[in-house]
Parts: sequence; structure tokens; C-alpha cells
Amino acid sequence: MASKNLYYRRLVAESGAKACWVCYRPSSTVLISDDSADWFYVCPGHLNDTKFAIPKDAEDNAKKQHDAAIEKEIEAVKKEFEEKMRKKLDRRKQKEYEKDGGKGKEKEKEKEEKEDDKDEQDKVEKLKELEKKKEPEKAKVEGNRIFELHKNFFTMRIQKKRDAEQAKRTRDRLRNPTSFPSVPSGEP
Repeated sequence: MASKNLYYRRLVAESGAKACWVCYRPSSTVLISDDSADWFYVCPGHLNDTKFAIPKDAEDNAKKQHDAAIEKEIEAVKKEFEEKMRKKLDRRKQKEYEKDGGKGKEKEKEKEEKEDDKDEQDKVEKLKELEKKKEPEKAKVEGNRIFELHKNFFTMRIQKKRDAEQAKRTRDRLRNPTSFPSVPSGEP
């Protein structure tokens, strides 16, 4: 039995779901000890209950915060670009309104199109740069991954393992004929 009260959350296929250790509903979430000696199925809802398990993975929370900050940066770049484009369109419309002559329009349009292309490329480069910061995630699973069971639940797990080991030893003793005393012989 694991003497360390540290369990990792793993997911199994929905077809492999088994009864939750607490409420007996089908669950595809498994908590497994770090040495793989103890494991049990548990509902994800129980993992949110701090009276059952305490999350211990601060690295994951820090990574999620970092990813959220990057997402905010990406959104800010997109908004900034949209604002620039809107202002350019407004300026373009204003210039067209002011000028009724046709000679300078073509040159102005070409110049503005080049600026638009340049801004578009800048936006794409900034987005690519920000996307590189963001690491691809293998499987999206919300919530914490490492848990410490509440002391009462951990004690129950230890007791259950001990009972199972004792039952196994008892079965083995009963199967082994040499563990019984010999039949008394009639000799004095």
C-alpha cells in the first residue's frame, strides 16, 4: 500500500467506466497512487469537494493562467488591428468625400492597399508569435491532476488494502493442506 497520500487523476475510455468508489455511479475518472499500488474510480464531482480530496498541482494552475494571459494578448492584438482597419476605412471615406477629382484617387488607393497589406502581415506575424508561446495541449481535461485524499478517506483506502491482503493470505492458508494439523494416529 502506498504510504504517500498522493493520487494522480487519469481518464479511461467511456466504455471502460466502472462504479465510483464513493457513490457507485459509472465513472471514467481514475485516481492512481504515484507507485501504482492503489487505484480507484471516482466521479469528477467528488474531486471538486475539498472534504474528499485537496488539489496539489500548482504547476497546472500556473500554466492555465499563463495560457489565459496569452489568449488575452491575442485578443488585444486582434482588437487593435480591427480598430486600425476601421480608422483607415473612415479616413479613406473622408478623403473620397473631400476629393471629387479622379486623378489622385488611383495612386491613393494603391498606397492605401499597400498599407493595408503591410498591416495585415504585421497582424499575422504578431499572432504567429503569440501562438508559438502557446504550447499545444495533448488532451483537454479541465481541473486539477494531482490530489491528496482527506485523511479519513486515505485511512479507509489503507484499511481496505489491508483487509484484502489478509483475506488473500487466509485463502492461501486454507488451500494449502500442510497448514492443517495432521490427523492423530491411533498409536499411544
